[in-house]
Amino acid sequence: MLALALAWWWWPQPVAEAPAARGPGMGGGPGGRFRGMGGGGAVPVRLTEARLGDYAVELKALGTVQAYNSVSVRPRVDGELVEVLFEEGAQVKAGQLLARIDPRSYRAVLQQAEGNLLERRAELKNAELDLKRYQGLYAEDSIARQTLDSQQASVEQLRGSLKSLEAQVAEARLKLDFTEVRAPIDGRLGLRQVDVGNLVSSGDATPLVSIAQTAPITVSFTLPEAELPAVLARYRQGAMLAVEAWDRGERNRLAEGVLASLDNQIDTATGTVRLKARFENADERLFPNQFVNVRLRVDTRREALLLPAEAVQFGNSGTFVYVVGADDKVEVRPVRVETGNGEQSLIAEGLAAGEKVVLEGTDRLRAGSTVEVVEGAFKPATPPAAPGAAAAAPRGEAGEHASDGRLQSAAPGAAQGERPAPAAAAGKAD
Repeated sequence: MLALALAWWWWPQPVAEAPAARGPGMGGGPGGRFRGMGGGGAVPVRLTEARLGDYAVELKALGTVQAYNSVSVRPRVDGELVEVLFEEGAQVKAGQLLARIDPRSYRAVLQQAEGNLLERRAELKNAELDLKRYQGLYAEDSIARQTLDSQQASVEQLRGSLKSLEAQVAEARLKLDFTEVRAPIDGRLGLRQVDVGNLVSSGDATPLVSIAQTAPITVSFTLPEAELPAVLARYRQGAMLAVEAWDRGERNRLAEGVLASLDNQIDTATGTVRLKARFENADERLFPNQFVNVRLRVDTRREALLLPAEAVQFGNSGTFVYVVGADDKVEVRPVRVETGNGEQSLIAEGLAAGEKVVLEGTDRLRAGSTVEVVEGAFKPATPPAAPGAAAAAPRGEAGEHASDGRLQSAAPGAAQGERPAPAAAAGKAD
């Protein structure tokens, strides 16, 4: 019997609501709480205005930051690394001393070469003096011509040997200079790869350190071949095309530069062409191998008709907007959008400057709908609950949604039939 009583208690019952119980706060009446939410009422909306302005025609791409110049510093002579004179990550100038290799053996080789050179110079000087004597004796017909020619050949031989020794001295001096490892370019150092005390050589695969020139710096990116004609037309005219680098989320602009160069061919595998932009990067916000979003500005449209992208709607027949007239009536107006950047749309046809367009609250608009313009933050109206939804809901939720405008079960009384308490129902069943 108790089970039967509970089943009867929870069985859905039609809601009996007396007309007198429908007060001003309930939906359905002309002055009800949901006036404007149903058909024929004013729909709250926020408006925007079509305006004339400058529109930057931009091409977007993904790019990678590359050092303007990058060098792996390696030793040019063999020996022990005896001194490291740089700090990792520091900025260096071209020619700055970075490290030293043990120079003693190379200094000894230089001294030996210089000694051999001095010796050969002395021999040459003596041979030249003898040649002058032989020439005088030959003029007096005191010696044979063969003796003079032999002395002339000896002098030429010594002169050639002297040149060879001078080259050996220059090579020895150069190798001694190479024991001082200097920065070949301006840039920022990387991490040290070799520690003091290690034997290094010119054939080592591991460099001592790397240097990347980051000011200026470049960004490499690709564009589809279909977008190439617009870029080439401006680039070949000598125009300086502006390029912006944005972070991954496209929330912060990192740097602004110019288009520097284009590749000479299209990649047949991807159908894209590679481009390179140059940035001064004085604040060094761009870092080598960094991923960035690139915006290449190919043109600027002056006095273009602009509209926020959120105001443009899409339907089966194409793009359209809700235009609000002076009588607060909505007109569905087809428009042609020439281009857009996600924030602004450039309207080519269908709209005039100064016209009011619905920006927010378009969900329930129809042609001829009356709107009510609201200011500040917009909160879309919540549609009313379907008839009987409140009666079918559990009784514990009766007062939860009073603030959001949904129909709720009425207070106990004539507006809604009350059920007996479970105990009473059980007694009746008994």
